[in-house]
Amino acid sequence: MRTAKDRFVVLGADFAGFPLKEAVKQHLIERGWTVEDVTPTLESADMYHRVGFLLGSKIAEREYEKALAFCGTGMGTHIAASKVPHVHAAVAETLPAARRAATANNANLLAMGAFWTAPRLAMAMADAFLEASLGDDHEEWDGFLAYHLIGYEECERFDYESYRSNGFQ
Repeated sequence: MRTAKDRFVVLGADFAGFPLKEAVKQHLIERGWTVEDVTPTLESADMYHRVGFLLGSKIAEREYEKALAFCGTGMGTHIAASKVPHVHAAVAETLPAARRAATANNANLLAMGAFWTAPRLAMAMADAFLEASLGDDHEEWDGFLAYHLIGYEECERFDYESYRSNGFQ
């Protein structure tokens, strides 16, 4: 698996997120990241949900540890990627939210919306998300990591049909 620790990331965008993706991609390359872009040209930028599915597959197939997705709002690629097993996607519009997605929720895909996010903020959010790991920055909160690992692990193995047949408990 290509890991964030080793400075590997996969990213992609639909037509609306394409310019923001390009700015973030260039920033990451300049900072020494190896970037796989699943939508290298505007013409290859598929519909938002297909980009989300494709990026999610890169996580599910253990090709990449983390991914960045871009569309108009971040919501569409996030929703689609979340349908792929083992994807824990987050949408962020602020720097603290991007970092917290990694440190508290162990998100492995961060989606950003080009309608609302300026390039410099998107670059900072990408850095914060990619350079953070579950449990970082929360040493003062006794039990933080254990608490959030429970949530992550329950989400990872959640089976709706079992939940339903157990009376939603």
